[in-house]
Parts: sequence; structure tokens; C-alpha cells
Amino acid sequence: MKICGIICEYNPFHNGHAYLLQNVRKESGCDAIVCIMSGNFTQRGEAAIFDKYTRAIHAVKGGADIVLELPSVFAISPAEIFAFGGVRLLNSIPGFEKLAFGCEIADKQLFVSAAELSLHEEHGFKTILRKHLKSGKSLPRAKLEALSEIGAEKEAELMRKPNNILGVEYQKALLRTQSSAQIFPIRREGADFTDTGIHKNFSSATAIRNAVRSGKFRAAKKNVPPFVADDFDFAANDIIFKKIALFSALTSSTDRLRKITDCSEGLENRIYALAKVNSDFDQFISKATTKRYITSRIQRILTASVLGIESELVQRCLRVPLYLRVLATKKECTDMLLSTLKNADFPLLTRRSDLSKLNKTAAEANEKDVLAADIYSLISGTPPIDERMRIV
Repeated sequence: MKICGIICEYNPFHNGHAYLLQNVRKESGCDAIVCIMSGNFTQRGEAAIFDKYTRAIHAVKGGADIVLELPSVFAISPAEIFAFGGVRLLNSIPGFEKLAFGCEIADKQLFVSAAELSLHEEHGFKTILRKHLKSGKSLPRAKLEALSEIGAEKEAELMRKPNNILGVEYQKALLRTQSSAQIFPIRREGADFTDTGIHKNFSSATAIRNAVRSGKFRAAKKNVPPFVADDFDFAANDIIFKKIALFSALTSSTDRLRKITDCSEGLENRIYALAKVNSDFDQFISKATTKRYITSRIQRILTASVLGIESELVQRCLRVPLYLRVLATKKECTDMLLSTLKNADFPLLTRRSDLSKLNKTAAEANEKDVLAADIYSLISGTPPIDERMRIV
């Protein structure tokens, strides 16, 4: 079986995602689409608008064959770890041949070139990158300027868009793991990733989340499939989680914060000091954010603090086999896909008894996923999530 993988968040699943899945089905030449999706918390360090099982069901209804959970240790990490963790899961699956993603520039060779330049030191990229980081630039900005400085103008232009940045990280992960799989970039339709305006059919996930959380269902409905719109009433409000996150920052020592991935360069002191004098989360984030310390980085650190995910655990998880937790699968191909996944290099989790297959590190990572689910239930006011796969 030829498998095309997609690393995603679907927060929420919208018309642009459906468009991408349709194109993957039509053009990839693969037999099945396997999505690796963030759980209840996302790469921006935010609570997802729907729980992981609801979003997985939306994905299957929208064209995916099966959705597996990206463990929380990777899901709330910087782009490089987010991508590498997802690729490791896909690499463990027999038949994984292509990795699809939406992007602004669907030039496969340009992604490969940018990834190779970023990984190797022939042109001095890493040395120049360190120079820009020391000058106070954020990592994405430093990478862009380092590419420009070594004369890779096309690659630098590619890195100006968030989806392209992730695409480069996917290609880097494939190269680092010596995977035989190939990237399969597909040009995005509609609004830019950062566009907060609501449009006719293809608004960004950010704009849709904002509309739903402010009760503007009618405007948001035009941008999502009907089965997603049907669940708008059950969208989780992030107000409670913001209070929990700020409380965690307020009660954490700088030594504890320093143990979290990407909390370095004195950022732990900034977070600790500002948490003491700001009782409003959004105000705290606004004051903590600088050109060097971007908002998503700070929010990821706070979410990791809430979940107790330290860098040492994340690094261990990058080295050992973890697990493939099935969130949802298409009914007509469940048996075939589960049979394939049972031959994967990572243990398949479909029921509680499967947890006995996990090594020590994987078991610790799973505990963080369980905690994330419990906290999500708390903030959304819903019963504890039943951790079993859904058949759609």
C-alpha cells in the first residue's frame, strides 16, 4: 500500500484543507491518506477549538482515511521539532512514500534546496544564522536573513511564509532521517495564513476561530464543510486555559521555566517578571512579545509549563520509538489500514490494553497526552475524553 502522509492541526478543518485532501487523492498516486494531527493543544501553544477526536472525525469526513495523534511533546514544540516528530511517526509506517502539505510556493526543488542549505555548512549558513540570532532576531527571521546573506534569494523568499517554513522543516526531517519518502507540496487556495479577515470560501483557520469564538457563526459557516459548522456550538472557549497558563507562569521558578524547550536567552526571566505584574493573559503576551521572542514561542512555553513537558523529555522522545494512537478512521478501510499499522515500527494504540507495549519514554509521553485531554475537558466543560478510536 502506498501512503501519503499529512502533518496537520485542522484547527478547525476548513475548505482549504478539503481542497488539499482532494488534490492529494487525485494527484499523489497513493492508496491511502494518513494524517498526523496535533491533539488538544497546537503548535502556537493554544487550546484547539475542538477536541482532538472531533477534529479527527472532521478530517475523515473531509477526505482523510485515518488520523493519528501527534504526541503533545511534539505538537507544542517549535517548527523543527514539530516537523521532525511527525516525520518520525510517518517513517515508522510501511508504505509511506509522500508527505503532502499546503504552501504558498509549490516548487518541490526549491524546498529541497532550502532544506539542504539549512542542514549543511558549505556556504556558512549555520555560522551566519548564529550571528543573526545573537543580534536579537527571532529564529524564523534569522533563517531568512542567513539565506539571503549566502546568496540564496529564492530560498529566502520561500521562507517568508509560515506554511513554506514548515515545508522546509518537513524536507529537512526527511533528509535527517534518510527517509525514502518525497515531499508533495500543493499550492494553497485563499487567504494568507495570518489573514484575520473572513472571506467568501477560503478564510484562514485563525479568522475562522476568531469568528466562531465571537459568535459570528454565519460568517464562518461559508468557509467550512457543513459537518464542521454543525459543531460550532461545541467550540471550546480558551479563556479558562489562558488563566491556567498565566497561573503556571506565575507559580513557576525561572529554573523550572529554563528546562522547557526554547526557553533560553533570558526569556525565563522575562516571563517570570511579567507574570508577576500582569493579571490579564493577552496583556501579558503583548508585553512579553518582542522581535526576538515571538508570541507563538512564548505561548508554547506556557503550554509546556502547564503540561510539565520539559526539553529533556522532548529530546528523549526524538530518539526512541513512540506510538501510533488512532483517533479516527474511515469505516470502509479500517481493517486494511489497521493491518498495515500493526506492522509499523512504533506500537499501535487503539485500546487501553495497548499501553503495555510502550517503553518508558513513550509511556511518559503518553501520560502528557492524557493530561492534555484532562485539562482540555476542564477548560471546555465537557466530560473526560474516552480515549478510543472513532470509526466514521
